[in-house]
Amino acid sequence: MSPRSQPVPSTRGPRPVARSRPGPDDLRRTFEAVPARTSGDDEPFADSWWGRAWVAALEALSMDEARLARGRAYADSGHVAAVTVTPGRVVAYVHGSRPRPYRAELRLRTLTDADWDTFLDAVAARPGHLAALLSKEMPHSLVDTAAASGVVLLPAANDLDPSCSCPDHGWPCKHVSALCYQMGRLLDADPFVLLLLRGRGERELLEDLGRRNAAHSARERPAAPAAPSITAEEALAGRFLPPLPAPFPVEPHPGQPPSYPSLPGSRDPLALDQLATDAAARAHALLTTGLDPLAGLTPWQDAVRLAAARPTAGLTATTRALYRELASATGRNTTDLARAVAAWRQGGAEGLDVLETQWDPPAGPFDRARPALAAAGFPRFQPWHNHLTHPGGTLQLRFGHDGRWYGYESDPGQDEWWPRALPDSDPVGALLELSGG
Repeated sequence: MSPRSQPVPSTRGPRPVARSRPGPDDLRRTFEAVPARTSGDDEPFADSWWGRAWVAALEALSMDEARLARGRAYADSGHVAAVTVTPGRVVAYVHGSRPRPYRAELRLRTLTDADWDTFLDAVAARPGHLAALLSKEMPHSLVDTAAASGVVLLPAANDLDPSCSCPDHGWPCKHVSALCYQMGRLLDADPFVLLLLRGRGERELLEDLGRRNAAHSARERPAAPAAPSITAEEALAGRFLPPLPAPFPVEPHPGQPPSYPSLPGSRDPLALDQLATDAAARAHALLTTGLDPLAGLTPWQDAVRLAAARPTAGLTATTRALYRELASATGRNTTDLARAVAAWRQGGAEGLDVLETQWDPPAGPFDRARPALAAAGFPRFQPWHNHLTHPGGTLQLRFGHDGRWYGYESDPGQDEWWPRALPDSDPVGALLELSGG
């Protein structure tokens, strides 16, 4: 099929569109995996002519139709994980027949600075080209004009350089084929993905095109007669500004972050996921309440809060690694962090303060606690600052600034107190909760 042929009518439903995240420098975009969908063998995998041209280059590169068919089936079945596009390279993990996915990669030559000058001048010289790109379209005439000047945007078969971590030596293997087919979908939605592969990001291109378009317009526009200047104060005098529109409604829950691919030398994707999830929850709380829930926390308190958010409490390899990193970053050891996490789960920042700070409470609830415990049949507890310790040395109550009693427990003969049970405003209730009575 010619890549320039008209789109073939299809009876399938709308194709899912992969959401993307631009990188901080405009030269990295990661697209989330899209759900599985079904395409017939007689239907083109891509809808746009430039997306079909990409698929045609893949199919011309392949020396094995069976691998192509398997790769297309993988792409249809949602086996391609998040796709990361950078200049000259596209990478994704593809799930095959084994439990561990394979790392598929495809390289493409980037354009030189001279090539970009030629291409951008061709776009800026015709406003229709710029308007088409802004509408996520790639006009035939633009590609033809660039090709006539020696700038090739769409790849030929010999432009694609595939590689994969799988043991299959096919050229390309089915995992790279699946990645290539998935790229056809991404190019359908946004031709700037192709331009990023060729070396430049969307933001940089649009800024450059804006300058070039303005320069072309200035050269074509007749010189305007000089106009007298006025001050900004005069220009804005008496100006009426309408009220700002109402803000968008806040979502009921913070959104989930996208998946992060694991690349050699990159940050731990699970750690990035946790930080992104935490930032989204904090932003959502700020939008809904106007208050920052973390304002005033010290780095140590924030590290304890982050560790306490992991439900596995350090029992998995991932959370153990997180505990080690947080403890090292705050100058503590993992035991200190685990004890602090238990206190945070017991009572938040106040629970952590009870763990780490002794103080002398005023007369009142603290002084009435010992008679109340004695009346409930418990032995005489020994006071020290805001602590009441069982004579057996295994149970302890600590009085917090919030007026609640926090239960602690230690092994016999050891002075290693660990937070246990939920706090209670009644010392007898706190002790019963602590002892399981």
